[in-house]
Amino acid sequence: MNVLRSTITLDKKIIDIIHSTFDGYGLEMKKIIVLIAIVLAALSAYYLLAPKEAIVQRPRPIPNVVVAKVAIMPIRDEVEALGTGKAYESIIVTSKVTEIVTSINFNDGDLVKKGALLVQLRNDEHKAKVAVTEIKLVENLRELDRIRSLVTSKTIAELERDRLQSLIDTTRAEVAQAKAALEDRAIKAPFPGKLGLRQVSVGSLVTPGEQISTLDDVSKIKLDFSVPERFIQELQPGKLVEAKAVAYPDQIFKGVVTSIDSRVNPDTRAVVVRAVMPNDDYKLLPGMLMKVRLIKQSREALLLPEAAIIPIQNKHYVYVVNAENVVEQQQVTLGSRTRGWVEITDGLKVDQQVIFRGILKVRPGDKVQVEQAENFKFAQVEGMEKSA
Repeated sequence: MNVLRSTITLDKKIIDIIHSTFDGYGLEMKKIIVLIAIVLAALSAYYLLAPKEAIVQRPRPIPNVVVAKVAIMPIRDEVEALGTGKAYESIIVTSKVTEIVTSINFNDGDLVKKGALLVQLRNDEHKAKVAVTEIKLVENLRELDRIRSLVTSKTIAELERDRLQSLIDTTRAEVAQAKAALEDRAIKAPFPGKLGLRQVSVGSLVTPGEQISTLDDVSKIKLDFSVPERFIQELQPGKLVEAKAVAYPDQIFKGVVTSIDSRVNPDTRAVVVRAVMPNDDYKLLPGMLMKVRLIKQSREALLLPEAAIIPIQNKHYVYVVNAENVVEQQQVTLGSRTRGWVEITDGLKVDQQVIFRGILKVRPGDKVQVEQAENFKFAQVEGMEKSA
């Protein structure tokens, strides 16, 4: 009641002040000002007289968060690089001689075996030469057999036998030469592989060095890639590699390091490493650009999703949920990172619950509702990072 009397007295004083202050104004203006003053006075009276129970603060809702239990998981130390695929064996099919093509025994892209006849060149003259030299050799051998008994009986001198033996040796060389020339007219595959596009036709004249086609052994692919020189100490044949090609983004091709270059490039400060990977389905082609992961070593470590890490200046923290479902902030030391995961070298223990989704909704000391995310994979964590 006393408060009400004080408020009324205050209202009267305000009105008197308004009258004295705005005495020079018109009647209508005075009425407006007085009305405003009365409204302000009424509002102040309401807040003074309102019971304390009427002013109630709404409680803050308990946020939901997704947590991951700290666990020891396998981790791989890797080096990423870009590499170019090469055929395990590769040649340009050419002719050794200038001659006319009489037959072609392959189509574009054929798979052929070692020794398969690819192109036949005109060879009639050389077939005849082989036949003549072989007949000559047979006659000389027959003559040698005839005079052997005569030499024994001293009827013919040994000099004649030696001359005939020399003639036989010469004829044998002529036979070998004729056969080699004949063989040069048959172009064969030196190893099994896949042929490229045919560049000649039947009846065309081919010359030495002219491309007829290409032959690549792609049953295995050589993959060359550069690794920074600081990793040389950890490089050795037998290390595993995994690679992806743009043409097959969902498939991982595996191989093994076979050799390491003997020199470091002085411009890039890197060394070229060569790996070989099977290509039984012939998906990989020479020249393909591939993203390579060289696996230096495999081990076990404490891992967390990278989304759980809170960087503050040059330090890193995580939000841990204790047994009472209250958020606590803990500093951690990070190790290596790999594909959405981060290694924790210090600051956490196995089975602690760490928030990795809903971090922005909480702060240390808040009580939260916890949703477990057990046995999650990288793909799941990646999706959660985008939605957090």
